[in-house]
Amino acid sequence: MGTAKSSNGTGKSKLKAPPAAADPFPASSPPDYNIAAVDRTLDLLEALSRLGPASLAALAESAGCTRTAAFRLLRTLKSRGFTIQDEARGLWRLGARWSALGRAAADQGALAATAMPFMTALGKATGENVYLRVRDGMESETVAIYQTDPAIRVYTQVGNRGALHAGSSRVLLAFAPEAVQTQLLAQRLNRFTPATRVDATWIAADLQRIRSRGYLITSDEVVAGAVGIAAPVRDASGAVVAVLHISSPSMRMRPPRPRAVMAQVMDAAAKLSMELGAVGKPIQDALLRDETSAAKWAMSGSVITHARPHTIFR
Repeated sequence: MGTAKSSNGTGKSKLKAPPAAADPFPASSPPDYNIAAVDRTLDLLEALSRLGPASLAALAESAGCTRTAAFRLLRTLKSRGFTIQDEARGLWRLGARWSALGRAAADQGALAATAMPFMTALGKATGENVYLRVRDGMESETVAIYQTDPAIRVYTQVGNRGALHAGSSRVLLAFAPEAVQTQLLAQRLNRFTPATRVDATWIAADLQRIRSRGYLITSDEVVAGAVGIAAPVRDASGAVVAVLHISSPSMRMRPPRPRAVMAQVMDAAAKLSMELGAVGKPIQDALLRDETSAAKWAMSGSVITHARPHTIFR
């Protein structure tokens, strides 16, 4: 008897694979614990921090909610002291209760805790120690350190204070109010190494360069043989609240490495800024003439003017 042939002309018939069995345990999406009313309240507070004092209509539009919802939330916050309404003009602003929360956040290390994952990623990517500093009056203070390798020298400790005119801390001075800059540059500035810049005219010009470039690279200014690469960190109001930087022995930072690492530092600072609520890219870092000066940021294709920067971080 002849062998039966398949329809395709071959001597062997092809068996079709059985259909794949359905997964009895399909992956489920993670539960959503968000509460819509709380989300809406936080959107409203962030809008108030950027725009306030502001009208109900402006706040509702910025927060993406109806005026009725915004009014009810603002009234609830007002009853607890978290918002204030100017009865004469109808404008809303943040209440004094936020001052206590801001101090508590600083005391609990909110900024350092938020920054640490980004500092860790930057340290692992560059192989260098990473530092976070904030301005406290006329000085800078180290609030967090990520030590990549115990063998690499650490140039400061958490809690240590430093001068604003030298090294990476000059980024903080560049975005400080003009009154702070004027007062500091009128003083006799300390020279820590032969490379420390103490000429007020040169420093004032460099502050403008920092605001324009958005980064700072220094060498030997505070510690001989150390190179620093720094970028500003912003909060939701657009205000610079910290400087993120790496410091490394100059033998590990021979050109062109500093320029390559600079991009990584700026990227980490930008990501941390986004985590703090910053949105978009600065259009122009105009000199802040006082604590209430406006800073313009691009956001969703439009320009929003941020007046009276407010932050819960130091």
